[in-house]
Amino acid sequence: MAQTVYFLLIALCSISECVQRQYHFIKENKNWTEAQRYCREKYTDLATVDNMNDMIQLNKSLNDVRDQNIWIGLQKTDVYKWHWSSGDPALFLNWTSEQSNSSNNRGTIKNGQWFAVARNNTFFFICYNKSAGLVFVNQTMNWTAAQSYCRQNHIDLVSVRNQNENQQLEKFINDRNLSGSAVWIGLFSDSWQWSDQSNSSFRYWASNFQDFAYCAVIQPNTSGQWADYSSDYHQYPFVCHEDQLIVIQQNLSWSEALRYCRQHHVDLVSVQSVEMQYEVMNVVKLASTEAVWLGLRHSWALGIWFWVSGQTVCYQNWAPGNGTSEEDCEPTVRSGAVQSGGDQTWISRPETHKLNFICRNY
Repeated sequence: MAQTVYFLLIALCSISECVQRQYHFIKENKNWTEAQRYCREKYTDLATVDNMNDMIQLNKSLNDVRDQNIWIGLQKTDVYKWHWSSGDPALFLNWTSEQSNSSNNRGTIKNGQWFAVARNNTFFFICYNKSAGLVFVNQTMNWTAAQSYCRQNHIDLVSVRNQNENQQLEKFINDRNLSGSAVWIGLFSDSWQWSDQSNSSFRYWASNFQDFAYCAVIQPNTSGQWADYSSDYHQYPFVCHEDQLIVIQQNLSWSEALRYCRQHHVDLVSVQSVEMQYEVMNVVKLASTEAVWLGLRHSWALGIWFWVSGQTVCYQNWAPGNGTSEEDCEPTVRSGAVQSGGDQTWISRPETHKLNFICRNY
């Protein structure tokens, strides 16, 4: 224990992007439904892709196979939803009083309000770049071409996640003397849903995408871009994914949960970045208890919280009144859990409580 504590005290804090899932290319020809069944039996599901980093990892799993289409886990439904091109969930919406519909399925901003228009219209547009922030592109393109331009030259079309960001974007546009002009943002509507029911809104359609069929494939020789094909009449190889995190719906104490994860998976999950917290939030909704154990432990003797993976707690997401020095004065063995509802923040609980828990697979 002393060696562990010593390591915890000298550990360096860092925030890095998480490897959210592993991809497995299956070189067997099946229709989409058969491929889905295979992946759910052997792994987690047909492949879900959250962002370009995931797409790069998926492409690596294909071993340069580019001679035929390859199924992924995207399937068309009858329900249309609004998404951000970057993959951010569309929780904040700022529509004008005119309600949008499925035929007008791309978003613009004008005078701070949003308008839904058809994707073949041409407007100026705004990209997002990590170093430069907002980037105005002084060219008019349709929405798909604008998306491709932003992904090739920056990161993606801009997302607007709250009223403050909307006001900043409005000022950014007005400063370029474009007040009253419609400008593309990264908002789009479609009826596509991932097989694992995840909220991922990332799409990587090829320029010739028609949206006529019902299942998505990676096209050969297109740098991994996607097209839609009929699921019943075509048989192709496919890609499965294995999630990094899994919710175990058993009610165990913290120590019992730790032992279970280390015997059956790798470990209780450590949440060292906002990216990993998003992953936790995505899976914790499957829990049957009001909170779910994390790999978070408190040392009463030293007065510190630490992760079982060996890192100190740098990134934090405590609920008010939890994880504080006053609370931690109690000589009770306490461990950390994440709420399965509400804001899904962290709470401190006696380690003898019986809760569901989250293991990591790799």
